[in-house]
Formats: sequence, structure tokens, C-alpha cells
Amino acid sequence: MAEELSRRAFLERTGFAALSASGVYSVLDEILAPPARGATRAGPLSPEQHLLEGVRVVFDEGVAVVVPPLHHQIVTGKLTVGTGKSALRDARRALEAALHGVDGRYRPAPSGLGVIAAWGMPYFRRYVPAVGGRRFPDYLPVDREASAAAGATVHAFQDVSSFPSDPDGLVLEENDVCFVFQSDSLTRIAAGADAVLAPLRGLVELTSIRKGFVGGGFDGSRSIPKEMAMRAGVPGAELIPERAELFLGFTSTQKSALGPDRIANIETLPGLTDQWPGGYFRNGTTMHVSHLFEDIELWYDTNDFTQRVWLATDASRAANNVFEGTLTLPEGPGDVQTEALVAQFAPDASSAIVGHSASIQPVNRLQSEVRDNYGTVRPVGTSILQRGDFNTLDNPFFWTSRPRVDRHSAAPALGLHFLAFAPTSDFFRRLRLAMDGRYADGTTLPLAPRSPRLGMNGVVTATHRQNYLVPPRRHRSFPLTELL
Repeated sequence: MAEELSRRAFLERTGFAALSASGVYSVLDEILAPPARGATRAGPLSPEQHLLEGVRVVFDEGVAVVVPPLHHQIVTGKLTVGTGKSALRDARRALEAALHGVDGRYRPAPSGLGVIAAWGMPYFRRYVPAVGGRRFPDYLPVDREASAAAGATVHAFQDVSSFPSDPDGLVLEENDVCFVFQSDSLTRIAAGADAVLAPLRGLVELTSIRKGFVGGGFDGSRSIPKEMAMRAGVPGAELIPERAELFLGFTSTQKSALGPDRIANIETLPGLTDQWPGGYFRNGTTMHVSHLFEDIELWYDTNDFTQRVWLATDASRAANNVFEGTLTLPEGPGDVQTEALVAQFAPDASSAIVGHSASIQPVNRLQSEVRDNYGTVRPVGTSILQRGDFNTLDNPFFWTSRPRVDRHSAAPALGLHFLAFAPTSDFFRRLRLAMDGRYADGTTLPLAPRSPRLGMNGVVTATHRQNYLVPPRRHRSFPLTELL
């Protein structure tokens, strides 16, 4: 017992120390200056945790592109607080006071600091076994669309499972809580993480810290991914285009490819869930977090530029003139692919080629014009998913309390911490299955899930996955415990 307590104390010390450590990422402040940003507004904060203010939009190759925060940090943990009402309420007050203090110092913007507190299924299962006369999971939001399709109740928040293209060694995580920090400043991320988590010492055991960056060379200079990969000496780094926003080259933050404003909220789209108009989780969303290794040597050495365009976007671009070196391609409503069109380019296994964007668009884009619950008209082809993924040199995490389980290595490796917000967990599940060529109507494309001709599946390998529920800002601290 003494040995176990000593180990836990050591892990706690090293984990909290790693929150403010920069490691290989320390050079970022030397090689770049924060980009110009739009003004943030004064007054009350958005009821959503996951939406940022003052996000800049630039034009690259004539396409509107969102410039995300430069730096990101994800911190996961398991709670050690007791399950009694008094202990939970004290913990809720401590966390909310810490988050409120950060709110008072920074606006939730790239030029300030965005903070998200999200909660895993183990939290609800253990700490909120019943509330309001309903037992877990009956108090969770209901996905009406998925329930109708299944002929049984399907909740809007669900645990994640593996997908056909995932490897056998995939780790399905079981964290209680996940914090996301986003900013143009490493200093603000370090200060914010310390301010939020220091009051929780003794209440939460950190399980992982994940760090990274994103940023294309939209001003004509070398991009952060290219520079960082070169400095890390990772094999194949020289193959990355000079202005690439991500290691695999192509821009992923086209404004029209990202769900706008609150469309990914759990309550926004009519009839999707039971959270409109007065649900407890209104203004919240679901969040998927995963880590992917990226084989850039295979990507660049086995595919010429035209093939990479087809695989990253869609094969129909074969009829268009995409000039060599173009990294930002239009992803507007007029470029959206239908399931039938995707299947047209995959008539059989010998000639099939399916683009990554094209495969998911039949699920991710509105199939007809929608007036949402807030009265906003959403045109046909509007994206729903909101992505917040970022490049990393972690292998697979910056720090972990379980180095053997997580197969941690100090050697840098190119990868992606994938972060996505969706109205329901089932929506993300269907979208991710579409990436593997599997659709809800039973259509299955004639390609193996990890085929090098099925989008980017042949060059990305997931190591970890978990789904989280992101409450609205008003319930971000130990949600539902005030009702116990």
C-alpha cells in the first residue's frame, strides 16, 4: 500500500509539472508571432464552452479559411473525489471558482484562452447513478433520430467503439474528465492549465497530457508543421509542403467545411434530440477525442500530387484543373458529394478510389435547407461537424500515467490529436463509418477499410479514442451533482 501511494504521489507531481512544460514545443514562441485576430466582444460569455470568439478568416487560393488557435493542450483525468453529495458539491464549487477566475482573465478566443471541461461516461456512471428519479443513463439526452431508426431509445451521448479501419491495439479510454485549452500563447495555456487544475489536486488523478499546434503558411512563410517536423528530424519531414497547415499537406479549415456557429449544439437542429427548448444540456455538444499516427513517407512517396488531391478530397476533381502545389481546395455546398456519386467512383475493388472529404459529406452535410430551432436558415450542403484537431509530435502523448499501456516513447512521431464536436455521438459514429465506406442504408464500398485507395485510411492509424459530453458553460463543473 505504501509503495502504491508513493507511486501515485510521484505520478501526480510529474503530471502537474508537465502541464506547464513545453518540451519540443518551446521553440514555437521563437519561430512565430501570433497572427492578427478579430476583436473580441465585451459582456457576458457565450453559453457554449466549445465556441471561440475573434477567430480570424483569411483567403487562400481564393477560399475562405478559418485560422485556428496556434497552440492546444488536452488534459485527461480520473476523479479521486468521494461520491458523497457533500464531497461532490465542494469539488464542483472548487472547479467552478477556478474556471470563473480564468474567465475573468481571458476571453474565450485565440488571442485569449479557450477552456473546455468535458465529461466521460465513467463520470456519469459512477458519480451520478441517479438524478431526478431517473437512473443512469435514462437522464441523459435522447437522440430522437437514432432512436427512431433503432426502434429503441438511443441516447445522444454514448461510449465510442472501434471502427472497421482501427487496429487491434486501439485503446478505448475511460477517463472521467477532459480539459481542452486553446490559445495563440503557450504562456496563457500553461497559466490557464495550472489555474484550473491546481485547485483539483487530490480530487483528480491526471492520466494524460497532449500538446500540439496547427498553422498553415497563409502569409507565404514556412508553416508550423513543416518547421516543427524538420526541427524534430522526423523521417520524411522534407516531403511536407512548405505552407502545409497539417502534416498531410492539405488545408482542413475551409470555412465552408466546418459547421458554423452553434449548429453542432445538441439542441440546434430540429427534431434531432429532446433538448429543445429547455433541456439541461442545451448549449452543450458531444466531443470525440482520438490520437492518430500519420505515415507521411507512405503518403508522399506512393501518391503523386493528383492522387493525393483525389484521396484527400474527392475523385471527381479529376475533371478539374488543380494546379500542382495547391493546398487549399474549395469545400463549399457546390462541391458536396452525394452517396451515389461517391459510389460511382467505386464500381469495383480494382478501379475504386474514394476521397476522404467525399466519403463523409453524405453524412456531414445538410441534405436539404433547414430552419434551425433558433430561426437561422441553414442552406443545403451546410456542414455540421466542428473540428478542432491539431498536429502533434507526441508519441502518442506528451505525458501519460500509463506509459506501458499507452505505448509511450520519448522519440517524436508525426500525428494528429483529433478533436470533433457533433450534436450526438451517433452522428459522429455514422460519419466515421462513412470514412470507412460504410453507410447507414447498408451501402458498403468495395474497398477494405484500410485500403490505400480509401481516402487517407491507408496512412493514418488510431491509437486511442474516447467520447465526452460537453455541458453548457452554466453546468460545466461536475454536471448534475447540484441535483443530487
